Amino acid sequence: MEEKGGEMRVHSGLRFKKAAGSSLLPGCMRAILALEDGRHFVGEGYGASGTAVGEVCFNTSMTGYQEVLTDPSYRGQIVSMTCPQVGNYGINPLDDESGQPHVRGFVIEELSPVASNWRSRETLDAYLKRWGIPGIQGIDTRALTRHLRDKGAMKGCLTTEVAGVEEAVRRAREGSGVVGMDYVREVTTRQAYDWDPSDRLSRRWTLLRGTGEGQDASENGEYFEPLPPVRHTIVAYDFGMKLNILRRLRQEGFRVRVVPADTSADDVLALNPDGVFLSNGPGDPSALDYVHRNLKGLIGRKPIFGICLGHQMLAYALGGKTFKLKFGHRGGNQPVKDLETGTVAITSQNHGFAVDPESLPDSVKVTHVNLNDGTVEGMRHRELPIFSVQYHPEAAPGPNDATYFFGQFAKLIDEAGAKR
Repeated sequence: MEEKGGEMRVHSGLRFKKAAGSSLLPGCMRAILALEDGRHFVGEGYGASGTAVGEVCFNTSMTGYQEVLTDPSYRGQIVSMTCPQVGNYGINPLDDESGQPHVRGFVIEELSPVASNWRSRETLDAYLKRWGIPGIQGIDTRALTRHLRDKGAMKGCLTTEVAGVEEAVRRAREGSGVVGMDYVREVTTRQAYDWDPSDRLSRRWTLLRGTGEGQDASENGEYFEPLPPVRHTIVAYDFGMKLNILRRLRQEGFRVRVVPADTSADDVLALNPDGVFLSNGPGDPSALDYVHRNLKGLIGRKPIFGICLGHQMLAYALGGKTFKLKFGHRGGNQPVKDLETGTVAITSQNHGFAVDPESLPDSVKVTHVNLNDGTVEGMRHRELPIFSVQYHPEAAPGPNDATYFFGQFAKLIDEAGAKR
């Protein structure tokens, strides 16, 4: 429902209407989403009551709202889903991408009145209440998405507490946004640790029951495939890493030591890993100068693979720079072209910045581009065993077209070892 000229439009699926005296029906919690440019939407609050301020962005994934909520890359942002109905399959612990949700607010067209799935443990509404995150439903998310595409991602205020639109707009304008912000320090691990030493958390979930050798079942009847033997030991920088990245690395035969974002190059080299992985993460890559310096000390010393923010951090370490996109790439339907093979993959992405190709040195080659806007989606060093991609080969949510990059990392390590 969008407020224009003192009236509210009621969209399909909305479970309330405006009553006499400009108030909602009893039991409904009024919510406002106000943008810094003055555009605002009025709807029904769900989840927790409260006020959240952050950059408003949209995600075009049709499923995977739980993975979106728990992706640390969304730190500092209010996320709007373009899928018209959200919440229909509930929430379950197995699909979490971190230990908690990181979005500041959650915007949807319609909250499903039913959460129906045998894996579900609670509803989306109850989940957001438990974590203190406000949501708004019943607004025209198509209009919001078109506005953000036309005007660009901007700061916003989502509130169930502030009564006046003008006050909500003021709070949006005073918010911090993401430009110049280091949210990595908020989401990185505080201490180094070994991922899944018991080989229980990385097993691939399957619908097949009792057909695979070594297949195991959890206490609630979920079945998992066995893991391959460990082939390589690597260090992974945690800039806000999704759990499915760690799962996929182990499924590809990597034993992973996870380290904090500010770990020095000397400390990494002292572990003598076979390779170094650079994870995704939130915030402005230009604000992470301490990461740039540390990664410079690893160039030419170990094989390196970076994704998303890790890809951007690698660009800075190699002498490049980044710039902010107008409205970012977020969703599971981004087309990417491999410039070497001509292959086009549909990819999962979540980023608001991109590598500036003109800033890269001659030693670095652009390998992949986004077919929507031509931005850099992948690069590799011409001489050293170093490569990166802007998108998410682990998906979650999204297609699995790019999952082969984990195997390429293993091959790169093998080839680098053979040259020594």
